[in-house]
Parts: sequence; C-alpha cells; structure tokens
Amino acid sequence: MYNSDVMDINELTQKMHQFVEEKGWYDDESPRPQTPKNLAASLSIEAAEVLELFQWAEKPPDPQLLAGECVDVMLYLLQLASISEIDLEEAVLNKLKINHDRTWDHKYTNEKGSNDNAS
Repeated sequence: MYNSDVMDINELTQKMHQFVEEKGWYDDESPRPQTPKNLAASLSIEAAEVLELFQWAEKPPDPQLLAGECVDVMLYLLQLASISEIDLEEAVLNKLKINHDRTWDHKYTNEKGSNDNAS
C-alpha cells in the first residue's frame, strides 16, 4: 500500500514548504501565521474532522473523504515538526524503538512477551 519510491518525509516537507511559501503564509502579515500554536490547533481541528467521519458509523461514508482528511492531518504535522526543528523521521524511528521495548497489555502478555492470554 505504501510506495516508498514515490517520496520520503523530507521531500514531502519540502513540497509542503513550497505550497505554504506560494500561498504567502510565511509572510509577516499573513492571515495564517505558521506558528507552533497555530499549527498545533489546526492539527487538532483536522484530527477531529477525521473522527467526525466516523460519528454514528463504523466506516467512513467515503474513503476518498477520509484520505483527504488524513492528508490534512499529515500536512499540519509535517509543518509543525519542521518549524519546531524536529527531525520527524528520526523521531518516528526513536518512538518505534521505545514502543517496541515497552510492555503492552500486561493482563494479556506473559513474562516471555507472548500473547497467550495467561495471567
């Protein structure tokens, strides 16, 4: 499903910067100042729009609509990470390692780490 040959995080971030620059949103007098607070708020709003698609239904009414909202979330996340000087690729890999080493669902994981429903 994911085609890594198309574009990586850095390339996506550069495309996003190009878009924001073309819209003039980096300008001092922009109606959409690209500050961490503004981007975090926008990210949260877009994530809520993803959730809204599932309100009263188990499946989204339109997969294309869900894809569009997921992309909005991703673009705000890329922008927030970039202007906050976070290497998102490195941060993801570090977080995956932390999560890999974490013990999940103590109730369902035995001491060896397998899920055999033993308490």
